[in-house]
Amino acid sequence: MLQATPLTEGWILRHEGEALPAAVPGCVHTDLLAAGVIPDPFLGLGETEVAWVGRREWTYERDLAPVNGHEQTDLVFDGLDTAAEILLDGRLLGRTRNMHRSHRFDVTGMAGRLSVRFASAYAEAEAVRGKLGERPAAYAEPYQYIRKMACSFGWDWGPTLVTAGIWRPVRLERWSTARIARVRPLVSVQEGTGVVELAVDVERARVEAPLTVEAVVGGVRARAAIVKASGTVRLEVPDARLWWPRGYGEQPLYDVELTLLHEDGPLDVWRRRIGFRTVELDRSADEHGTGFTFVLNGERLFARGVNWIPDDVFPSRITRERYRERLGQAAGAGVDLVRIWGGGIYESEDFYDACDELGLLVWQDFPFACAAYPEEQPLRGEVEAEARENVVRLMPHPSLVLWNGNNENLWGFRDWGWEARLAGDSWGEGYYLGVLPRVVAELDPARPYTAGSPWSGSWEHHPNDPAHGTHHSWEVWNRLDYAEYRSEVPRFVAEFGWQAPPAHATLARALPGEVLAADSPGVLAHQKADDGNGKLRRGLERHFPFPEGDFDRWHYLMQVNQARAVAAGIEHWRAHWPVCAGTVVWQLNDCWPVTSWAAVDGDGREKPLYHELRRLYADRLLTVQERAGGLALAAVNQAGEPWTGVLRLRRMSVEGVLIGEAEVGFATERRAVGRVDVPRELEPVGPKEFLVVDADGLRALHFPSLDREVPYPRAEFDVSVAPGSVTVTARTLVRDLLLQADRLQPEARADRGLVTLLPGERVTIGVRGWEAPDADLARSALYCLESGR
Repeated sequence: MLQATPLTEGWILRHEGEALPAAVPGCVHTDLLAAGVIPDPFLGLGETEVAWVGRREWTYERDLAPVNGHEQTDLVFDGLDTAAEILLDGRLLGRTRNMHRSHRFDVTGMAGRLSVRFASAYAEAEAVRGKLGERPAAYAEPYQYIRKMACSFGWDWGPTLVTAGIWRPVRLERWSTARIARVRPLVSVQEGTGVVELAVDVERARVEAPLTVEAVVGGVRARAAIVKASGTVRLEVPDARLWWPRGYGEQPLYDVELTLLHEDGPLDVWRRRIGFRTVELDRSADEHGTGFTFVLNGERLFARGVNWIPDDVFPSRITRERYRERLGQAAGAGVDLVRIWGGGIYESEDFYDACDELGLLVWQDFPFACAAYPEEQPLRGEVEAEARENVVRLMPHPSLVLWNGNNENLWGFRDWGWEARLAGDSWGEGYYLGVLPRVVAELDPARPYTAGSPWSGSWEHHPNDPAHGTHHSWEVWNRLDYAEYRSEVPRFVAEFGWQAPPAHATLARALPGEVLAADSPGVLAHQKADDGNGKLRRGLERHFPFPEGDFDRWHYLMQVNQARAVAAGIEHWRAHWPVCAGTVVWQLNDCWPVTSWAAVDGDGREKPLYHELRRLYADRLLTVQERAGGLALAAVNQAGEPWTGVLRLRRMSVEGVLIGEAEVGFATERRAVGRVDVPRELEPVGPKEFLVVDADGLRALHFPSLDREVPYPRAEFDVSVAPGSVTVTARTLVRDLLLQADRLQPEARADRGLVTLLPGERVTIGVRGWEAPDADLARSALYCLESGR
């Protein structure tokens, strides 16, 4: 049998003539940090203090002892970041230039000092640029010239920390006769029967040896012969249980085991989990344009999505448990689709395993983002090789439902002045419309592919045309008020969002000793967006008076504005299902402590936006929408059963006076949106009135005026505490009450975000991680809207 020996121990990192202990998997920054050579780049202004690291060459070393007992020994690196040469006892084994690939070297009969020498990623990228010429990009860093995680070079939410190192596991594999080189599982459902076709490639040490493969899944067993170096074994599982996205059904997973045999003796084993399901992407034309609707097991769905960036700028630090926590947060917010953005990486198996188990659909970008990418060598061969490897690697996962060619590059070519600057030079179109769809069609034909996001489906329409395919809505954040989300109904909103600072405790940890202010040095250093604070201010001033010099109020209002902005978009677009078939919020997570669009900050704390997503992405949602002729209540029902009930509508004043009320019955079919017109006499008028709609424990509010115009009363409420909870009882209207639990204790978390209470109403907020409940302290951590603030 093939034997694998991890090579995790005994590594050193050469630095200034010293041999520093090195962690493998890991990277230069984390090793230098552990050795006390550099400050933590996440704290204060540490990012700029370690910029030199990315400009250096680095060498990892360890001894490799002789091994025997097998015909062949391979040295296998699952991931090298990025431009490296590998030597064993001074003999060159090979060179690498792609972070997104694995690498295998024959070291049979060899031993001695193993060295992995990394060139600076800057030097590699700049050399390729010098050979192929300039290509435009959204940022000045040369990330498009090297097959490396683009956001290592910084982004509008991420630090510039250009890594190097052995970032994924490394091992020795010893084998005889033959080994399994690749297994490509094609999984389908045919009239209730689960079908698995395993296409197997082998590498031989002895050409003449007769080989067979035996596979088992769901109690079904089958064999097939290996002819030369390949073979296919087919298994049929009767009455296969279907895998569904969360909220639509269960997520049964089947273990698959394939064994390579020689004369009935096992040589190698391949094990994975699969799920039986069908996936289609309906891109058919209709009277509204060109659709973009996911269809799972025949069920059409509105995708409730979030964009995912690498959860740490040093991805080797992300553990299986951390993936599970972060993706569990996504599922807890009602999310059913996670888009892995193209400036990051193909994630580890731990990510996709968690999505399989949680029922989270995965939209996988190929790693291209916001730049014109050269198509000549040495990049072209690397792109195809990485695509072939990762398509096959990820195929077993039922959660994976879409391959996407790139992020914003087709749009950039058309709108960002690239076409004129390129003057005919290659820029990536051949990847997105040629190489990548060909690779997916050949290797993974059961999954849909789209050339990019945004993409209208062809050059016949503008790449970011909201009426065709996927749409990125960034004009709103950059220049407009979030109310403008309601001005159009895209077919699928793949990116949109609004910024807010991280939790107070996250900022305090990241900026030790700094007096926090919106424009303090550390806060500005942890704001990477172009004119980010200016956009935050302008976006806030459209709705609230700007709280000059009051950081705590600034922090709270920015959180409110972020939640309000995202709610404006999602409520509007969900109310227009099935014309709009999905929203993917930018973004779920952060890779360090930063002001950004994330719902979960860089320390893993949930912002108010996170809790708002729980409401917005619930199966059932009430929302008041302005329509021609007046107000309408949309009852959005994504559940599998019809929704019937009675709406209680109340027209109220901010002083708490009931002006008018009515009860109206409603009925909404499954996976549909029902509409109820608000009686004209119940429509609020002016800044002192608002509408409340309640049904089945859900509530929708409509204020016809901007918050800055509403004369909110001075909030009066009572606070009581108990172990694990804070209860607030309102004596007046209390608008957008927020308990910032991390102000009670850094580890404390609240189970809900913004809540509006009418006079006499109460809410109990669950709090975990708060060791000594105190009512006065709880009151100091409560914030809400009041007139003029």
